[in-house]
Amino acid sequence: MSDRPVRPIIGITAYVEPATRGDWVDVPSTLVPHSYVRKVEEAGGIALVVPPRLDGSEGLAREVLERLDGVVIAGGADVAPELYDAERHPTVQASRPDRDATEVALARATAELDVPVLGICRGMQVMAVAAGGSLEQHTPERVGHDEHSPGPATYGSHPVRTVAGTVLADVLGPAVDVPSYHHQSVLSHPGYVASAWADDGTLEAMEDPSGSFRLAVQWHPEEGADPRLFEALVAAARVRAEGRSARG
Repeated sequence: MSDRPVRPIIGITAYVEPATRGDWVDVPSTLVPHSYVRKVEEAGGIALVVPPRLDGSEGLAREVLERLDGVVIAGGADVAPELYDAERHPTVQASRPDRDATEVALARATAELDVPVLGICRGMQVMAVAAGGSLEQHTPERVGHDEHSPGPATYGSHPVRTVAGTVLADVLGPAVDVPSYHHQSVLSHPGYVASAWADDGTLEAMEDPSGSFRLAVQWHPEEGADPRLFEALVAAARVRAEGRSARG
């Protein structure tokens, strides 16, 4: 028997977008930045990409989760405001109905089954909306600056303060500088507690106190040098994997 720790399988949500490779132009492709995959693998997990589906449902999500030990709900385009009964702000990006359907279903099913999950940027917003929460559609209007998203395809950097007594504070300590790229943020988040804030009052993280590991951050840890959030996810997923293995 090997002494190597179990490598939990971590699903990472993705886009279907046109991609060009050599002579093949604008071929519909399942895509996720490799930084997500790399961080999961470096933390000791096995990364699997989960493509979005327009017929995403909680039943389908439960079937997917039967094969996974943890989930990363990845960053990306804005969540459709119609999902939280809001009028669309002019800055809101074109919706991705396939991602919205699949990721909302996964967020709800991970809560039901207590599957470890890390929401990143859009992923945090998906988790809030799936729980019945709402979003601030253009944060710069409130905060008066672009520190959270300084320019196209350019990550900002700013400090966040964690909330004492939370899982996030245990993982990261009282404060940390984070790579940031978002123009929206979470306003309400039923069932979750706030676990980090930016100096301008923007909610930067939330977590489910009733779950084994259900945590979401507004920043992009996959783009930074700090591996601790991915290590914490993989550690929680390993417990699930070992439990499933023991049950046969």
